Order: sequence, then C-alpha cells, then structure tokens
Amino acid sequence: MQSKEDNITAWFAAQSKIDPARFPIGIGDDMAQVMLGGGASVLITTDMLLDGVHFDLKTATLEQVGYKSMAASLSDCAAMATIPLCAVCAVALPKGFGQKELKALHAGLVRAGRMFDCELIGGDITAWETNTQKLAVNVSMLSRPSGYHPPVRRNGAKVGDIICVSGTLGGSLAGKHLSFTPRVELALAMTKIVRLNAMMDISDGLSTDLNRICTQSKVGAIIEAVKIPVSEAAKNAPNPLFAVMNNGEDFELLFMLPPEEWEKLKTAGRYDITCIGTVTDTGRMELKTSDGTIVPIEPKGFDHL
Repeated sequence: MQSKEDNITAWFAAQSKIDPARFPIGIGDDMAQVMLGGGASVLITTDMLLDGVHFDLKTATLEQVGYKSMAASLSDCAAMATIPLCAVCAVALPKGFGQKELKALHAGLVRAGRMFDCELIGGDITAWETNTQKLAVNVSMLSRPSGYHPPVRRNGAKVGDIICVSGTLGGSLAGKHLSFTPRVELALAMTKIVRLNAMMDISDGLSTDLNRICTQSKVGAIIEAVKIPVSEAAKNAPNPLFAVMNNGEDFELLFMLPPEEWEKLKTAGRYDITCIGTVTDTGRMELKTSDGTIVPIEPKGFDHL
C-alpha cells in the first residue's frame, strides 16, 4: 500500500521522458542527479516548509525555522551520501513581516548551512497581501558525489541485506525536529568504509519510508520491534512503538547493506547505528513483536496529500 503522495510521485515519474544519460537519477529519490560533462555531475533537491505543517510560529522562533529549513535539505544530501555545495531560499512572507524577521530567518539558514560548508548564495522574497496566509520557506540545494561511493539510491536493497537506522526514533515533535543535526558526516564516513545498497532519511516515519525503499527495490522486510532504538520522547508517548514507526521528522538514516559489509562496519568504529531487521523476498513489510508474533507493517507515517 502506498501513500497518496507516493502514488502521485509514481505518476509524475511515469510521465517523465528524461534521458538517463543526462539525468541518471530522477523523480523518486531524495535528490536528482544532473550530468555536466566530463564525468562530473551535480545533485539537486528542493523542500518547502509551511507554518502550521512543518513548524508552528506560535512556539518556534524564526531562527529555528530557518535552521530546520536548511537542515531538511542537508538531510537529503546525507540520505544519498553526497557532499553539500550551496543553497538558495525562497520565502513567502505573511503580512507584517519585514527586515527584522528576515534577518532572524537568515540567521538560522546560515547556521545550518555553515555546519557543512554549504553557503546560502541567493533566493527570492515575496509577500502575501492579506492577514490569512502563513510563512512558507523553500530551500533548493546542490550537492556533489563524494568520489569514493556513488550516490546511494532507494532502489538498491537486496534480499538478505541488513536493515539499519541511525540515532533514535520517535517523538520528534517534542523538539528534535527543530534542532536535529543532519547526518551528512555519518553518511560520508560510512561510505568510506562499506558499500551501501540503499538509503534514505526518515522524514515521514519509519513505516512509510521503509515502504518506499521496499517498493522501489521490489523486496520485503522484517523488523524486530525490540531492536528499534526508541528516543526518550517516544518512551513517554502513549504508544512508544507507534511513535517510532509513524511519528516522522526523525531525520535519521535508514539504510540497507550486505551482511558482510555490516560486520565490517561494526568493527570499523563507534557509529550511532543499530541493526533492526532484514530484507526479505516476501514483498511484505512485517514486524516481529516482543512476544515473537509476526504482524504486517502498514505505512502510517505522514502523508502530504
């Protein structure tokens, strides 16, 4: 079962007539890739964040909003293990916003970008004419391949692969979604050591994002509930397992790699990663509960449509 967003994305991809020699990666991954000639290429992503959906200006500062807006695109770079280059930002300002508000937003954008030497190099400012419209922030970002590992896509998971996640999951709305550190350095460090078959960042929830990799890779998966790293915020939720599977906005990495590569990664250093399951040939997403029962996983994370 796919979300409404995934259904329309698949339709967009079916309409695409792009030349794979010019655009090796198109609709459906965290970034698209454009060949520039001479073997060089650049990757591009764009993310729009809305007041009332991705942040709430009743509780979040504009500096935090700027930080999250840039960090979300940096997380796309991490998802494909590419190196951030630069970004542009377009904003739709509510009535009454001026230079003071723009400077606060800019401070957050720049703070996030400079963590990874990714400068804000331009953008666009527009404003609503009535009091009913809210702030919208759109960041578009360029990155480049690392040179030692190709960009990691969603469609490469293989039966028998180990399924891993970084960090802890669930309860992001308690504050992490405004302050997370994009996993750029972790992704680049891992891909210097091992070959990853598939990866993406967890933005819409583990259940939904795992479904995306399984669908694109044409595989199934079994996850062990007791192995999922649960955040402190999720532990305090009414249903911690539901929180880790479906809350979203964790901005952690979800990735698959062969068992021998997993063993190599485990012995290479202390990385903030956890093995939570295995890729299967069933075509189904399944969860092994704490009592050993196998139940289906339904993608119940965030759906933009």
